[in-house]
Amino acid sequence: MNPKYEELDERVISRAITSRYYQDLLAIIEFDVAVVGAGPSGLSAAFYLARMGFKTVVFERRLSVGGGMWGGAMMFNRIVFQEPARGVFEAVGVRFEECEPGYYTAHAVESVAALTYAACRAGALIMNLITVEDVVLHRDTVTGLVLNWTAVEMAGLHIDPLAVRCRCTVDATGHDARVVHILERKDGVVLKTPGGRIQGEKSLWAEVGEQQILEHTGEVYPGLFVAGMAANAVAGGYRMGPVFGGMVLSGKKVAEQIAEALGK
Repeated sequence: MNPKYEELDERVISRAITSRYYQDLLAIIEFDVAVVGAGPSGLSAAFYLARMGFKTVVFERRLSVGGGMWGGAMMFNRIVFQEPARGVFEAVGVRFEECEPGYYTAHAVESVAALTYAACRAGALIMNLITVEDVVLHRDTVTGLVLNWTAVEMAGLHIDPLAVRCRCTVDATGHDARVVHILERKDGVVLKTPGGRIQGEKSLWAEVGEQQILEHTGEVYPGLFVAGMAANAVAGGYRMGPVFGGMVLSGKKVAEQIAEALGK
């Protein structure tokens, strides 16, 4: 037997994992930007925010990151994006090829892996298996999040959560727009949308939906921004199917908006 493995001690392994994870938990008690949802828009936002120097934490309720990008369309794991988004995919190192003028294809799994790796290397911290069950409000501004383990939610256990403080929050939870729904349902707030409420996502119209996702990206309540499909769901935009250029550009745009809001 290799002598290095004769001394392998399970206590050291458990101690290393536990102590290092608790360091992460302590580090997220207070930070700059929370990104809720690790889909393409959330990962893109985290990449650009962290690269600009903001202490950024991504909360993903599932075991895996990537949202709906993994499977492409109907489990054909290829994605499509157009010329305006080319710079984002180049920035994170995704290989792609032009299939028709102005249209590019990339491997879905590689795209998720590249976005995730780029966000982590830029300095973003990704915390999976954590559910956002509420927001923290101070003076009519979202100033933090209320967190619990996803397994607690799934089991229906009555276990109190913990709260963290951040300067801005991005709802990148996709079609569910989970964070905005929580805020509207519990607090009856007036959102920066037509009618002041969540408008709901419309059916698929790729051309219009792709344009709207950038138009709708932004702050919908003090301290709370929306990106990706959550932006269209909140503002009443169309869905656009398995085209991901608008998604990653939405993440980039919300990062720039937050940087401006925080004076950087």
